[in-house]
Amino acid sequence: MSTKNIKTISNPKLKLEVLTPDEVTKIHDATLQIIEKVGVRFPSKRALEIWESVGAEVDHEKKIVRVKPHIIEDALKKAPPAYVLGARDPQQDLPLDGNHVNLATDGCGVEILDINTGIKRTSCLQDVRDIARVADATEEIAFHWVALSAQDTPVESRGLHEIKAVWENSTKHVQTESVYNIEEAKAAIEMAAILAGGKGKIRNRPMLSLMQCTAPPLGHDGGSLDASLLAAEVGIPTGFMTMAACATTGPITLAGDLAVGNAEVISATALLQIAHPGAPVFYAAAQTASDLRNGSYTGGGPEDFLFGAATNVLSDFYNIPLSMGAFATGAKEPNWQAGLEGGLSSFMASIVMSDMLLGAGFLHGSRIWSFAEMMMDCEIFSIVHKMMEGIVVNDETLALDTIAAVGPGGHYLGQKHTRKHMRELFMPQFMDRRPYSEWETKKDDARDWALAKARKALKEHQPDPLDAKISAEFDRIIKSVEKK
Repeated sequence: MSTKNIKTISNPKLKLEVLTPDEVTKIHDATLQIIEKVGVRFPSKRALEIWESVGAEVDHEKKIVRVKPHIIEDALKKAPPAYVLGARDPQQDLPLDGNHVNLATDGCGVEILDINTGIKRTSCLQDVRDIARVADATEEIAFHWVALSAQDTPVESRGLHEIKAVWENSTKHVQTESVYNIEEAKAAIEMAAILAGGKGKIRNRPMLSLMQCTAPPLGHDGGSLDASLLAAEVGIPTGFMTMAACATTGPITLAGDLAVGNAEVISATALLQIAHPGAPVFYAAAQTASDLRNGSYTGGGPEDFLFGAATNVLSDFYNIPLSMGAFATGAKEPNWQAGLEGGLSSFMASIVMSDMLLGAGFLHGSRIWSFAEMMMDCEIFSIVHKMMEGIVVNDETLALDTIAAVGPGGHYLGQKHTRKHMRELFMPQFMDRRPYSEWETKKDDARDWALAKARKALKEHQPDPLDAKISAEFDRIIKSVEKK
């Protein structure tokens, strides 16, 4: 059965200002200058035609487009500021309205720490199924990013096998970053239409959304653009994620990197609005810094945490939802580094109310999946969730009558007020608060408990099944793509 009560952050009391309004305006102006003077690469015949139709300067040979600021700004105004991500279970629909933070797994990894042996290996379709089932049972996970690449399936239909596997093992919303060509996009739209009850109904409660990565610096993937234009036409929410990294695919300064990434995201977002005004879109980002010792993607650090907060300010400026990368630590195993980076990145992205928070479950910069890491990331999110509630101050919480009843030197354990509010205190699953002597005897820790919880969910949790006729229809669609 499904987990009905999804834990999301809403109505926060804590606030943060990482960029002033003047600084946001400067980044926006710099972004428009980049798009107009430097240009952005759009290697798609359809995209170039759309840009040309509105008067943009198009270099067909280099596939570079230069666009006047007013064209970009006018297009972005057409994007809806809020909408709902649909789920197979309507009770698990998610509002993207700027006042909820919805956590998801991370996406498109290629390796996994096996849940039984702990040995690192290449990911396969069964892993996609297993992760979906465990995530379905976990209340902190509000929706799915397709976590792993099903590398035992044909390349041309891999993304379709993955979303089918998730839909068969969960009733929560599915977002994929593995549909990036026209044929797969057509098939994915057909599958989403079957779930919705017809193509015309997709827009009301889209049960699928697409994430497309940009090609930094200042570029896009042609297949991703074509797939996104098809999705936008029928109302499937689509976002473009910049992963511009300081010193390699972006300027070394944080402001410069923000401007480059912003140019990638809003240029593609504007394209969709020009082609299909009012199409649901979202801003997406997972910007980071490069490690100057080896040039690697860091997957954590103060730059990531600041980017996590700043990007939401930019998406608010454009009045569209945000999908923000967090949690995807650079640590190689669930350890101190993973907890530090996961805690700070999720807090910074949550306190500015990122609509979609990605990253639970991954290690080594979004390469290696860990069930234990997923569970511990969810505990971190629960802590952030509790912190965001702030401190409620009213007559009931001040408890003056109870304080008077206990008086000096007493205790509050037996008080009715204590019993009434006791479940409001945070109770961790994986933080070790045992007596030292018990720990010394057992020597187990959070990783053991988290892995045990994941194994239990995989063994016992039974999601509401997908209708067998729909599953068979999905198989037909996928096979038709493979035949082509």
